[in-house]
Amino acid sequence: MWVQVAVCGPAKASAGEEAWARRVGELLAQHGAVVLCGGGGGVMAAVAAGARSRGGLVIGVRPDDGTDPGEADVSAAVVTNMGQARNAILVWSADAVIAVGGSWGTLSEVALAMRRGVPVAVLGGWQILDPAGAPLPGPRHVDTPEEAVDVALRRPG
Repeated sequence: MWVQVAVCGPAKASAGEEAWARRVGELLAQHGAVVLCGGGGGVMAAVAAGARSRGGLVIGVRPDDGTDPGEADVSAAVVTNMGQARNAILVWSADAVIAVGGSWGTLSEVALAMRRGVPVAVLGGWQILDPAGAPLPGPRHVDTPEEAVDVALRRPG
């Protein structure tokens, strides 16, 4: 059975976030995982490019009606026409979630994944604090794409 990993991140990403996302895509493809993403630009386009460069399968879960194919080079697209509500479809289709960088949409995907109970790796993104300022347990904060993929694939690291 295929392992499906959603990679989430901002459409307007920094060059560093895009480099991380591309490397995550390459690694996931090398491990035979299916990459799920939103099909847009930034982190989504970078992870798709990385996975496709290694012969990986990339599914874009699109928020729109599909008239715009999006910036990511995906193998196939799921057109939801649900706007940001598609985040729930993306996360519920994944066995794990990797968040690269942070945006409000990315934060919602991390929250949905945590509620769902799947592994969540955060690379350079949100850190949620409790009222006393201590980090909330849950997402695993990592420093490299390799660590993020290890978390997603439940490999000791």
